[in-house]
Amino acid sequence: MNNICSHIVSEKTVRAVLTLVMALAAVVPAWSKPGDKLDNRPYADLKRWHLGFSVGAHVQDLSFTHNGFVTPEGERWVAEVPNFSPGFCVNVLADLRLHKYLNLRFSPGMYFGSKNVTMIDYNSDLHSSQDVKSAYVVTPLDLKISGDRMRNTRPYITLGAMATFDVSKKRSEALMFNTADAYLCVGLGVDFYLPFFKLNPEIKFCFGLTDILRHDRPDLVDDPHTFKMTQSLSKVKSNMVVLSFYFE
Repeated sequence: MNNICSHIVSEKTVRAVLTLVMALAAVVPAWSKPGDKLDNRPYADLKRWHLGFSVGAHVQDLSFTHNGFVTPEGERWVAEVPNFSPGFCVNVLADLRLHKYLNLRFSPGMYFGSKNVTMIDYNSDLHSSQDVKSAYVVTPLDLKISGDRMRNTRPYITLGAMATFDVSKKRSEALMFNTADAYLCVGLGVDFYLPFFKLNPEIKFCFGLTDILRHDRPDLVDDPHTFKMTQSLSKVKSNMVVLSFYFE
């Protein structure tokens, strides 16, 4: 069952990535025309620092590590996130030029999303589900590594880290997660130089670094039927894929 769950997670992750990459690819031709003769905003990259904002979409996933716990009734539970639910994100941006090819970018914002966790008994057809809603305050810090400008386009990659804080209202559920988390992020995008601003479509992959599952559940001491879900997991990590459109 663990192999099956891993296969499901891998497959749906690939589907989400391909969908977002296709969306990014669809935007590129619309803003890069072979006939363009003028270089828009030729001095935009010479500024020491500048501000901007972004809007976009993201999908959230959870990676479960099961410990093989078996209840006194012989139940062995596993968890998965079978489908992605797109969420919305909005950020502000402060960009500091370090070098011709390097920029330091700080882009705090909010991510609103949800994920549906399905829990299945390995030894029977029993199953249950839980809808996990989140409202993250995010504080990404990225190093932007740019290539050479080609007319009105310039490709780049980003490397960085992101702290998140879930400010959504919590209630007692079978699975509960910590408020704070940290991610390692890698992304790629393209700067499009338009007459009055830069438009940057960017796709970013965020990998959770901490175990976010709340293992200590005093609220479930008198409810072993619900507590068995937490007892079946060693750790849970969060992952995200984010598609953003920056306006600078």
